[in-house]
Amino acid sequence: MTTTSTTLLGYGAAALTTLSFFPQAIKTLRSGDTSGISLRMYTLFTAGICCWLLYGLITRDGPLIAANAITLLPASVVLERKLQSLRRCKPSGRGSGKEFVGDASASTPARTP
Repeated sequence: MTTTSTTLLGYGAAALTTLSFFPQAIKTLRSGDTSGISLRMYTLFTAGICCWLLYGLITRDGPLIAANAITLLPASVVLERKLQSLRRCKPSGRGSGKEFVGDASASTPARTP
């Protein structure tokens, strides 16, 4: 495969994966419902996108830079909305034991080996 073909494949893959995040961001903006979204997952995902963007900038990899710079927008919007919804739902009392109210992953018991 030539360098041009490889680069075009990279941009095509970047476009597909990047576009896949916009429907969730749009749905979240329109409905305001973030109850089905895991705070932990979106926090880790957004941090990963930032790391991939930094890596792309360091290596000067165009498809990585484009995909992650664009993906950062909808991922950040969803994460920001999730954080907003948690602030609104957070109980006023201390020591409730649920730090992430509304986060489905927070209700899953921790497993120890």
